[in-house]
Amino acid sequence: MLIDGNPENRISALDRGLHYGDGLFETVSVIDGDPCLWNRHMSRLDESCRRLGIPGPDQDTLLDECRRVAEDAERCVVKILVTRGEGGRGYMPPDPVTPRRVIYSTPWPQRAENWHTDGVRVRICSARLASTPSLAGIKHLNRLPQVMARAEWHDPEIAEGLMLDGDDRVIEGTMSNLFMVSDDRLVTPDLTNCGVAGVMQGKVIEMASQLNIPIEIRDITLDMLRNAQGLFLTNSVIGIWPVKEVEGRKLDISSINGELVNSVMEQGFSF
Repeated sequence: MLIDGNPENRISALDRGLHYGDGLFETVSVIDGDPCLWNRHMSRLDESCRRLGIPGPDQDTLLDECRRVAEDAERCVVKILVTRGEGGRGYMPPDPVTPRRVIYSTPWPQRAENWHTDGVRVRICSARLASTPSLAGIKHLNRLPQVMARAEWHDPEIAEGLMLDGDDRVIEGTMSNLFMVSDDRLVTPDLTNCGVAGVMQGKVIEMASQLNIPIEIRDITLDMLRNAQGLFLTNSVIGIWPVKEVEGRKLDISSINGELVNSVMEQGFSF
């Protein structure tokens, strides 16, 4: 673990990330020393820092530190956290801001290998996402809705839970973005009011365009979800998971474009 570039494993109890979730993070797949989708991660990190008013870290420094914590690992996951640093009591941000960065690696997650090919089971969560347009899209440190949603099930055969907003619109998974196959086109939720704009989600949208697959960004209702031809989930660690079952309803994973899946899995895990 590196804290501000130094090998440490302790952080100040006065850090605003601890007190208020005042910061942001990125979760990066690293394969053979190269962080996948790095430019997309850095683009989102820069935008997140800009919107939160936190000075962004130097990207070359982050790349060097990412590789340092990942060295000797064939595959691992690196988490990058940037907080507003320490501050006095109360919500008022300190001036000037002295941001803190924390970077560490964890082993590659052990999940069922057949989930990528045979599909996963998912459920619909009761915990809702609040509408917060000023924070929509970014990966800030306030993750309590996801924590509460993930606590709703313990069945290891259920891979993910889908989260709705206060108006019953389907937004995302607890750790993933959602794509729906409908009328031979891809549909992914509008994240204007809440949700995380995923880097793998962006890669899928780019690849779909290159493959001339129609794609639409719009609100998705529960009725649309229930009538979908197919569904799949994405994030920067899992890549793509086809969904074979939602709340007991079986789905045909063959409706998901195989060329798209192969292209994303080949190019999405590249530097």
